[in-house]
Amino acid sequence: MLRNILRNPGTVRSPTTGLLLGLAISLAAVLACGWYVSAQISRLRELQRDLVERNRRDSLQLLRIQNDLNSLGLAMRDMLDAQEPYPLVAWSAQFQRIRSDLQDALRVQEQSAVSQRNPEQREYLAKAMQQFWDAADRIFELARSGKENEARAQIRLSLQARQAALSTAVARLLVQNNESEEQAAQQIARIYDGVERQVYWFLAATLAAIFLTGIYVIHSNRQLFVQLAALSEQRSELAQKLISTQESTLRHISRELHDEFGQILTAVGSMLARAEKHTPEQSVLRSELREVSEIAQSTLEKVRSLSQALHPVILDEAGLESTLDWYLPTVERQTGLSITYEKSGSPFPVDGSAGIHAYRVLQEALNNVTRHSGAKQAWVRLRFLADSLELEVEDHGKGIPLHSNNHGIGMVAMRERAELLGGLIEFSRPQEGGTRVRLRIPKESTQSHAQ
Repeated sequence: MLRNILRNPGTVRSPTTGLLLGLAISLAAVLACGWYVSAQISRLRELQRDLVERNRRDSLQLLRIQNDLNSLGLAMRDMLDAQEPYPLVAWSAQFQRIRSDLQDALRVQEQSAVSQRNPEQREYLAKAMQQFWDAADRIFELARSGKENEARAQIRLSLQARQAALSTAVARLLVQNNESEEQAAQQIARIYDGVERQVYWFLAATLAAIFLTGIYVIHSNRQLFVQLAALSEQRSELAQKLISTQESTLRHISRELHDEFGQILTAVGSMLARAEKHTPEQSVLRSELREVSEIAQSTLEKVRSLSQALHPVILDEAGLESTLDWYLPTVERQTGLSITYEKSGSPFPVDGSAGIHAYRVLQEALNNVTRHSGAKQAWVRLRFLADSLELEVEDHGKGIPLHSNNHGIGMVAMRERAELLGGLIEFSRPQEGGTRVRLRIPKESTQSHAQ
């Protein structure tokens, strides 16, 4: 699986496309709902402006007309009162003033009248108004010619009836306006209800989209985590095999150097020693043989030292504790680093595979102290605890960036070895500065871990 993913990364489907599609759908739904709500609100405003406002203005003009008609009715009542000392023509000026106001009111009312009013109503109102004023003009003509009794009779028979009919028509128009207002209110309520239902539908659709997107994200994340878990497991297996192969190779090279080359160099030294004995004391050949013998012995020591560095034989023969007793003084001699070694707890056996991992962590930590910290002193602590083995290396040098991702391969290898042992490695900074590396291995892993 790991090989297929590495060779064909396109086979791993990314959820990005689906997430972007879900986001686009959600945004489109939000924009559509916003546009719909805005359109409905604009429609409500237009309805209020075209119906409610115009209806209100029309009603005001109708009330103005009705008030003028009432004034005409009161004037006609006074004209019919026999106790009035004024002649009928005295009311002519008042009638003209009311007539002018009625004409203006009718003109304004015609402009603001609601669209539901039919032409017959408008024609009837205009014709009835014209007939009323024609009758009024005839009555005033009779009054001017001295026929006041006949004029009063016409007021009773014709003019008052026409004024009552006009008042009734205006009253009907007012009632119609009230009905129009109620219809407009009902229409507005229906629009509000429709908007509310659409908002609920939009919320339900949005929640459904969010739910489906969340399910998709959860499903995608689960698949990714499963793949990551498989990759992590395969990576651990690969790391274990690589480290195992590395240690096996180092052990083989170490044994070859110790056994083959060591024996060859030992035999060469013995042969040179025998040849030296058969050479005269003061001869040049004897001194050259001695020099070659010293070179062979120095090479033998270097080969043995290199063999121990690659894989200390003492680790397999005497265990981790004795290996540290040998290794730490060797590091002090080779690097000049002063190492304080502290050991505590009741020792228990550490098998070769767990011991080599702990030894490599110690080796890498001390190499970091020597190469990078700039410190001249280090502390190594080996603790045998009740349930674990703890190895700690501390220095007070420059320290390492604990939260950086740019760590070298050595620190990565230390983490891998800790995971292979089922343990834990921590990198921290002591109060005095520098770096503290702490490896903790479960006790059962020190005795049964297989390389």
